[in-house]
Amino acid sequence: MHRPASTTALACVIGTMDLVRPLGLAGVRCAVVARPHARVRYSRFVSEVIEWANPWHEPEELAGRLMAFARRQPEKPVLFYEGDWDLLLVSRLRDRLSGAFRFVVPDGDLVERVVDKHLFAALAVEAKLPVPPSRRLPAGSPADGLDLRFPLIVKPLTRQVATWGSVGGGRKAVQVEHMGALRQVLGQLAETGADVVVQEIVSGPETRIESHHAYVDATGAVAGEFTGRKLRTHPPQYGFSSALEITAARDVAELGREVLARLDLRGVAKLDFKRDDEGRLHLLEINPRFSLWHHAGALAGVNIPALVYADALGLPRPAVGPIRAGVQWCHPGRDARARHDAGIPLVPWVRWLIACEAKSGLALDDPRPALQGTIAKAAGGAKRAVSRRAPSLMRADPPAAR
Repeated sequence: MHRPASTTALACVIGTMDLVRPLGLAGVRCAVVARPHARVRYSRFVSEVIEWANPWHEPEELAGRLMAFARRQPEKPVLFYEGDWDLLLVSRLRDRLSGAFRFVVPDGDLVERVVDKHLFAALAVEAKLPVPPSRRLPAGSPADGLDLRFPLIVKPLTRQVATWGSVGGGRKAVQVEHMGALRQVLGQLAETGADVVVQEIVSGPETRIESHHAYVDATGAVAGEFTGRKLRTHPPQYGFSSALEITAARDVAELGREVLARLDLRGVAKLDFKRDDEGRLHLLEINPRFSLWHHAGALAGVNIPALVYADALGLPRPAVGPIRAGVQWCHPGRDARARHDAGIPLVPWVRWLIACEAKSGLALDDPRPALQGTIAKAAGGAKRAVSRRAPSLMRADPPAAR
């Protein structure tokens, strides 16, 4: 007879408050992997902190810290991961980690082919997915004979700020209007050795990007799902989400389920689509991991992290939906900049911010993350100011002896 596990197991989160909060609201205690001074360390839902190590540069170091944490626990924790490199660490080291953690992750080959944009393009052709045409260009490539129509977007193969940041300028992609502009971008990237993917553009603003979020259980059934759309990003074009909204878009959900079925994906996934001028949906990318969207999704009635936690422990699943469309999320600091760029007056935006139900790192029932984050930011600014002044102070004449 199957006996449900107890509920004393921690959720171990490699991520931010937007992943901790839906778990906390479901009554799940969390341990977090966090950088020094990260806001999530101070949440009332967090009972232990694991010091961060870079999953790209130091995957073995981070895995060692995770295993050391898990060995101290009376029950195997449930592991959650929010970033691409966190996902790759869990997927590539799944055999070792599964001895100490419970978690869901798609098939290893599928993870590699979805995360790498070049491999994903080939996968999309095999599975007949509705993606825009794209090509991979090696570092330093002259891009001769490119059979794509301009304008194009240039994207890194994986999200790695260290090699992309100098060109991207805080954006996920760069738009180029002609071959000369493309060659200029490739020239900037030549020294980094970073290969890129160039892709034909689906015209329209970022607000045409809609997404399908789902958890597919081990049997292949969709245990929970919702859809959403972007409201604002920063920077405005190809930037990171600063405001978004939960929707009930039937066509997005239907196409999302169809794509997941074609790939036979098991686990958690976020599928990004963009509508063209005729309203057709084009698949931009698939992220088989947890994301900031789960915060708003939980408030809207579908708590995907809580569903995964329940399944991992053999517990009854929390109730699901119907989805409450219109729930909005924002990153207050980032959206303040997006508001300025979009020319939205301050007072209406403040009213909107107050009404926004899901605010990243800001909640009245869990105030310490925002408070400690503000203190840490102020302390960091003061330290940088002192550092800038230090050389001039050292050059200054010493005070006269008294």
